[in-house]
Amino acid sequence: MRGLRRGRSTSVLVAGVLLAAALAGCVPQHPASGAHPTASRHRSPSPTATATPTAPPVASPPPAAVAPSYPWHHGIVSTTFWVGEIFDPSAADGSQVISTYDSDWLGSFGGCDGVAGSGSCETEARSPANGWFPTSMTPRQNPFYLDLPYDDINDPTGFAQRGAVIPWAHTPPYSAHAGDDGFSYLKNRWVELQRQGRTCYGQIEDAGPGEYHDATYVFGASDARPANTRYGGAGMDVSPALTGCLAFPELDGTSGVVDWRFVEAGQVPAGPWTRLVTTTGVR
Repeated sequence: MRGLRRGRSTSVLVAGVLLAAALAGCVPQHPASGAHPTASRHRSPSPTATATPTAPPVASPPPAAVAPSYPWHHGIVSTTFWVGEIFDPSAADGSQVISTYDSDWLGSFGGCDGVAGSGSCETEARSPANGWFPTSMTPRQNPFYLDLPYDDINDPTGFAQRGAVIPWAHTPPYSAHAGDDGFSYLKNRWVELQRQGRTCYGQIEDAGPGEYHDATYVFGASDARPANTRYGGAGMDVSPALTGCLAFPELDGTSGVVDWRFVEAGQVPAGPWTRLVTTTGVR
């Protein structure tokens, strides 16, 4: 998370302490038509053909539920971030030891999503040989994660507007949590990402970069540009697993450009991103 976080002014100090301490149908068939009625055995058959009985109407099955289709966002600059990263110790949002949805993201994830040592947590190159999973630790949550610049929990504007701007806010189970600041409408939601012919999927586990209620960009259908102007105007951060899966040109830079859209969980195909799915709520 890269930006203002309510009640997080000591987050980097806490992050350093935590990081040091931490180092997983059947279609009904029409009934068969009966044979033409036989003539009475007491009289000759009629010379004219008799009508075939009409089969009773068959009720049509109810239409299958159609998953909603969300708009694409094209040409979005994306940076890389990772659980345990401290990229700016002087900034209130300069650490990924916590996230906007988890006050101990490092612990929940299972440790540094990279290479830990001497109080640091560095990123690493990932390989398709092991599904782009980290090589130095065993994650407890999905390593295919990302953030988007809308915080529906800690940002006052984001929380106040979420029922009006988030497309799924009025569908179960979200509709039962209006006014509940302990429940996020965004955490664990799935996103489809594409880059140069590659398609990968990830779950939202933080908010940022730079902005925290950019509803026009995140939820709009006009392909608006992100409001954020920092980090090369990035509109999302992605994990090392996604950086590798999408073949970003840098391990940690601002030259990765992606197309993305929200998708429902049922639309996500099996892949390394479904090997370990995060289901935990706000902590």
